[in-house]
Amino acid sequence: MNTEHENHKLEKRLCREVGRAIVDYNMIEEGDRVMVCLSGGKDSYAMLDILQKLQARAPISFEMIVVNLDQKQPGFPADILPAYLTKLGVKFHIENQDTYSIVKRVIPEGKTMCSLCSRLRRGILYRVASELGATKIALGHHRDDILQTLLLNMFFGAKLKGMPPKLVSDDGQHVVIRPMAYVAEKDLTRWAEVREFPIIPCTLCGSQENLQRKQVGLMLKDWEKRFPGRVENMFSALQNIVPSHLMDRSLFPFETIRATGEASEDGDKAFDDEPLPVVAPHSPEESAPIGNASSARTVISISTAH
Repeated sequence: MNTEHENHKLEKRLCREVGRAIVDYNMIEEGDRVMVCLSGGKDSYAMLDILQKLQARAPISFEMIVVNLDQKQPGFPADILPAYLTKLGVKFHIENQDTYSIVKRVIPEGKTMCSLCSRLRRGILYRVASELGATKIALGHHRDDILQTLLLNMFFGAKLKGMPPKLVSDDGQHVVIRPMAYVAEKDLTRWAEVREFPIIPCTLCGSQENLQRKQVGLMLKDWEKRFPGRVENMFSALQNIVPSHLMDRSLFPFETIRATGEASEDGDKAFDDEPLPVVAPHSPEESAPIGNASSARTVISISTAH
């Protein structure tokens, strides 16, 4: 295997997928000042790396400023990111906020810290975005994160809710984008190895083995291993919603449905049409017209197999 060739293919795929997401959801526009959130993990490093490549050849002009939130976790190597970003020659800002002490004080030992940590971090990043005049806030979530969130909300939140590629913050002041929405985590893992990013492990949440998200992530990986392509199909399903075949009354007017006597594409279809398998006849009886009883039995047996 030509490693250099494979790495080049990976780079092209990453740039293509990030570029497509940006275009599909109009994430970055002319004159934008994009605040790129860098945690020190593989995902945010890759996001910055790919956005830089796209910025160099984009048909529009936009600015980037990298922001890292130093949460004062014990052992956090505060010198790594400034050194890396200085070497890259990008604008950056390190925000120092001791959220670690707050989380450790409030959350009981052994409990998941991610929810509180995320809320604190989000509030700080919104404030910093306002101070820096950022028009967009870029986060490093990828395709697998989006699917995990969908399943977590289904299993534990009783909601059919994922992680949008673009949204307005709850205070209405900021537009948050996820440029890597189409990117598979396995590609980011490989790209981090190729680029040798100076990864900083999260000692706050990364070491919590009982995380529900981690369990769901392992489940998705197992599905993909046993049924290749199913995870991609799940992700595609998020872009192909049929409200009339769900149960949310706010999305579809079920109460107004009436029989019209005319065929409709929105009619009762449990599954999309699939071609029936061809069954080779074994006797003249089985090759009879559809009206023949033996042929009818063949069709019924095929139908019930679904």
